[in-house]
Amino acid sequence: MENSSTEMIFFLSGLNDTRRNKLIYFFCSFFIYLFTIFVNMTLVVTVMLDRVLHEPMYIFLCNLCLNGIYGATGFYPKILLDLLSDSHIISYNACITQIFVVYSYILCEQANLTVMAYDRYVAICKPLEYHSIMTPGKVRKLLLVPWLLSFVEILISVLLIIRLPLCGSKIKRLYCSNWDVLKLSCVDTSVIHLCGYVMVGTHSIQALLIVFSYFHIIKTCVRSIAEQNKFMETCLPHLITLVNFSLSAVSDAVVAWFFSNGSLQALSNVLSIEYLVTPPLLNPLIYGLKLKQIRQSVWRLLS
Repeated sequence: MENSSTEMIFFLSGLNDTRRNKLIYFFCSFFIYLFTIFVNMTLVVTVMLDRVLHEPMYIFLCNLCLNGIYGATGFYPKILLDLLSDSHIISYNACITQIFVVYSYILCEQANLTVMAYDRYVAICKPLEYHSIMTPGKVRKLLLVPWLLSFVEILISVLLIIRLPLCGSKIKRLYCSNWDVLKLSCVDTSVIHLCGYVMVGTHSIQALLIVFSYFHIIKTCVRSIAEQNKFMETCLPHLITLVNFSLSAVSDAVVAWFFSNGSLQALSNVLSIEYLVTPPLLNPLIYGLKLKQIRQSVWRLLS
């Protein structure tokens, strides 16, 4: 593409197979978006207003819910506009902004899940030292690190992407992704791929920390019925959230590698947005249903 970046327009072809039922998809997506915002904000406000919930576990859960709202807001408004329009286009600047929001959400989600796994490890494996380890200062740092780390990582990628000259304008997805923009480049992108490998290595370390935490948690919990009950109540929601997000991320990787030629577009669409739709929607519901304190506090708030 020879135009300047501010004049570039990308064509999103992910909705080409849904032209006949656009209104149905619009109202379904609109309802899911509103419900996602509602359940996440309900949990965040509940934790903020109830002093009983001013514990690290619930505070980290608030961080996860805020990130869910952030990620959903980076995806839904654009897809809702496209469902009401016959031309699915997005400007260069809007595309880069969407890439930044979507991928910083993904990176922040994994970092938050790593922090929550560490918190459960300390709570179950070192209960007597919990409050001396999870001090208010340390909790504040663990709240900020996922956001700062994810923003810095994706900012480096975006700064590398915006320097690329592009030779195409068609993106075979419902939204802008860095992988699809890279494929439109006219030049070698090996440096950016190297940056991607470094990011994969960083988040592989986070995955290992989660595995390490749960290895010791499970080893501790098999010793007594009380610890097993504690695991079922406080760790099981986190484990469900973790598995759900991990499967979503793997699905997106599968889409990028095996459905990049446009075959099975409908399946490609579903798999590529799963991590943007399901985790933000289900996370507060899973925790709300499993944690008794959350259920009681939400009920008091709504009453």
